[in-house]
Amino acid sequence: MTIDLINDMIPPLKVTDDVAKALLWMEELRLHVLPVVKDRKFLGFLTEDMIIEGNGKEKVVGDFLLQGQKCYINETQHIYEGVKKATDNDYECVVVLDKEGLYLGVIILSDALSVFSQSATIQSPGGVVVLSVNQLDYSLSEISRLVESNNAQILGSSINIDKNDASKFRLTLKINKADLAHIIATLERFDYKVVAKYQETSTISNEKERLDILMRYLET
Repeated sequence: MTIDLINDMIPPLKVTDDVAKALLWMEELRLHVLPVVKDRKFLGFLTEDMIIEGNGKEKVVGDFLLQGQKCYINETQHIYEGVKKATDNDYECVVVLDKEGLYLGVIILSDALSVFSQSATIQSPGGVVVLSVNQLDYSLSEISRLVESNNAQILGSSINIDKNDASKFRLTLKINKADLAHIIATLERFDYKVVAKYQETSTISNEKERLDILMRYLET
């Protein structure tokens, strides 16, 4: 579960904390950003660059115009969404909120990647196919049947609203075959639009490679 990945060692800043404290925490935690919370409400992130650029050694956290107010996920969302939020904002972490929108903690990107490194979806060689699908026509079971007709299996899937057309989904599939030609031909024969494909032929061996393939898997 997403909530299980919260790092309890990362404390949030308060608006009354001085900048020296924020910089000390960033140095000790090896982070360049920290969340700011007031009465369990997430206000945004304070970054190391903001402090340096603002020459803010005598300031308190509340003196800064915070960033990344949308860099959060709810406790019920999948951690994939959290990783995407963090990387979209170029942060090392993402905030987790409860069902009432109150602050629960943060998940560090490297902690999430260590979990993904154990996942068959990420580790297994194969290919990634991204489809644009009409929402009214969407059926993962039908798509799975077409993939399996080519002696292949879907290892994982991710679905998002198509940014270019709100009436469609972007469906990303991780498939256990690197050669996607026959699978793509079958999907296209049944009028599925393939908008992207990626092929991996070996297991992922380091953190950067894992992040690269994860982001290709999530990208829509």
